[in-house]
Amino acid sequence: MNKDTTAVADDSSLRESARRTLWLEQEAIAALIGRLDDDFDRACALILACTGRVVVTGMGKSGHIAGKIAATLASTGTPAFFVHPGEASHGDLGMITPGDVVLALSNSGDTAEVTALLPLLKRMGVPLISMTGRPDSTLAHHAEAHLYAGVEREACPLDLAPTSSTTAALALGDALAVALLESRGFTAEDFARSHPGGSLGKRLLLTVSDLMHRGSRLPSVPLGSPLRDALLEITHQGLGFTCVVDQAGILVGVYTDGDLRRTLDQYNDLSTLKVDDVMTRPGKRIAAETLAAEAVRIMEDNRISALAVVDEEGRPIGALHMHDLLASGVV
Repeated sequence: MNKDTTAVADDSSLRESARRTLWLEQEAIAALIGRLDDDFDRACALILACTGRVVVTGMGKSGHIAGKIAATLASTGTPAFFVHPGEASHGDLGMITPGDVVLALSNSGDTAEVTALLPLLKRMGVPLISMTGRPDSTLAHHAEAHLYAGVEREACPLDLAPTSSTTAALALGDALAVALLESRGFTAEDFARSHPGGSLGKRLLLTVSDLMHRGSRLPSVPLGSPLRDALLEITHQGLGFTCVVDQAGILVGVYTDGDLRRTLDQYNDLSTLKVDDVMTRPGKRIAAETLAAEAVRIMEDNRISALAVVDEEGRPIGALHMHDLLASGVV
């Protein structure tokens, strides 16, 4: 007979087990704070002085964590990649050069595949940073800097499956990456250059100029125009608003779909109205070099769907609609 899955889902012991796991892993991370010492500083100094790359290695679950740490380092300004220690002994050691630094992960600190690399690294003069759960281990003893990631017990009730220990190692790797990031003065623009295809890159790299409508697609009417002309321009351009400019071409206001609704509420006869009588002054505007993400914030804060793009003298040079931001992936 199949077990009643509804009863299992309602069993509070499942949640209690999950809470216990999270508490144990939280304690493991908290314990790391007091262990940050001169070795952490030395590890950072070795990496900052590295003329090559950080080669991160580890077996099993430590290998998975090592791969994540390598990826985090690489995306935050520290060139890094993962090498499987087993493969390294069979040819991939050629990927390591004398200008590199090796970061080796092993909870025991005595993983055979990892310790087998020690003589080769020493011969090449490649500095070793170890991250282990035992300060008296082989890796810790032979490393120029040792990062202690030990835990009192695993979250696994059998104290066997790597859980708290892998969480602690991952958190310590993040701490290392962020410390290096800040030391290098790594900026949001630097991060975006490493992620050009993702939404983060789009949010950080795209500017208003990249997305705005310009030239004949810029909705605009002169100050003093009949309201009818402004409505025709809004309809023709399809951006939900039009700029209103004076004789010098300076933006003095905008007329939007929202303004039209308010106009209909206030006036029975629109035929005699000028756009000057009902436009919004001075109208929200933005510079072309502004990040597109900032345009999103302005639109959301002011509950509008479009912006006039102006030059330094206040002349409209483009128009930006929320649809453009959505289509680009910025939103």
